[in-house]
Amino acid sequence: MDEVVIDVRDVCFAFSGQEVLHNVSFSVPARSLVAVVGPNGGGKTTLLRLLLGEIEPRYGTLRVFGGPCAAARPRIGYLPQSLPFDADFPVSVRDVVLLGRVDGRLVAPYGAADRRAAAAALARVGLSGFERRPFAELSGGERQRVLLAQALAGGPDLLLLDEPAASVDPLAANRLYALFRELLADLTILMVSHNLGVVTGHATHVLCVNRTAELHAAADVAAGTFREAFGGDLTVLLHDPTCHVLDSSGALAEPHSGAGQEGRAP
Repeated sequence: MDEVVIDVRDVCFAFSGQEVLHNVSFSVPARSLVAVVGPNGGGKTTLLRLLLGEIEPRYGTLRVFGGPCAAARPRIGYLPQSLPFDADFPVSVRDVVLLGRVDGRLVAPYGAADRRAAAAALARVGLSGFERRPFAELSGGERQRVLLAQALAGGPDLLLLDEPAASVDPLAANRLYALFRELLADLTILMVSHNLGVVTGHATHVLCVNRTAELHAAADVAAGTFREAFGGDLTVLLHDPTCHVLDSSGALAEPHSGAGQEGRAP
């Protein structure tokens, strides 16, 4: 895990004179699953766009795989928060996944290698045999896995995921998170998430983004870190044998039953 995949140094970015990110610096080691947390408008999606090379910082530098973000783009898979589509358009699952093989080609037929890569990507997300099914007929969780297969079809070394489980049910979300952990054998993942249970249960690192940014090992993250990142009070559920719920001051709020640990922003 010594290889640095993402290196951000002193980055500032502004929209129409309004600064969104200020003096942001952090480094992401290879084969990490970094949960990016923070309030709406704190700069999380802007940071992803910078790493994709879609926009340029006002000050500072971003390096991905040791070079400019735009040059690294072929090695990056991206899953946006939402992808509007026409449910009446007759597109198959394989058609959607093959779009991940376009790689800048305006018009070009897909070859045997493209079809093999698409099939392998679908197998990796547990959807072998779905190639001919209409995309519009899939469940929300299945669509997200198809879109993840599209991101994987190009053979990326880095995945950028913007709220990948925001529009799916809890069972489908858990399946996605388990899949992300499996992908860490070969990939590095940066995932925006508002679900703090995901952070504590799946991430190796936490990147708190609220105009500035700080990277922490997941095991070192405390409630105070989240409170600062979200810019307000935070309720933390501590599921030990007594299952106490603590308010932002650390006082006992009420009994609770369950297992694990999670949090929520106000």
